[in-house]
Amino acid sequence: MHKTVINDFKEIVTGRRSIRNYDPTVKISREEMAEILEAASLAPSSVNLQPWRFLVIDTKEGKETLAPLAKFNQRQVETSAAVIAVFVDMKSEAYIEKIYDTAVEKGYMPADVRDTQVPSIKGLVENMTFEQKKEMNLIDAGLVSMQLMLASRAHGYDTNPIGGYEKDRIAEAFDLDKERYYPVMLISIGKAADQGYKSARLPVEDIIEWK
Repeated sequence: MHKTVINDFKEIVTGRRSIRNYDPTVKISREEMAEILEAASLAPSSVNLQPWRFLVIDTKEGKETLAPLAKFNQRQVETSAAVIAVFVDMKSEAYIEKIYDTAVEKGYMPADVRDTQVPSIKGLVENMTFEQKKEMNLIDAGLVSMQLMLASRAHGYDTNPIGGYEKDRIAEAFDLDKERYYPVMLISIGKAADQGYKSARLPVEDIIEWK
């Protein structure tokens, strides 16, 4: 079992860099990748629908399929241990009974609360337009993606979020239902081959208003 490398939250946050060049000899076992994604999936989501879905591209064949879809990010695709394609499931409400039944089984929620909330949430989601549901899901996907990058760093790996790729083609390229799975971003992950660059941030007084 892999030991967490970094337990210092300040170091995890302040030491994070967007890394584009990785040590290609370093691989991440699927067992450890599952641990990282499990930690990421503890992120909050609207009415706990957990709409995020992860496609982990870690084989030679998978990367060859991805490469022409990420033309401006070839180095990350080639050298990383994996590239994680983050999608949202536009039919995530199909899992609502499983999620809420599990909460009852684990003692997190009384059965009568589940019986009230599940039909209410179903009604809410069914009345949403595609754009309303997409907006809700993209917020949740942003939360899980950031948590994924921090969880990766806690395991001693570095990441880079990638928005520049062929989003209209990626689902079909990997045999996913294009109408159901909406692409959010790619996240490359691996052992950094260089330190990356620090980037400036606006001073906190520029981004806060007090009332």
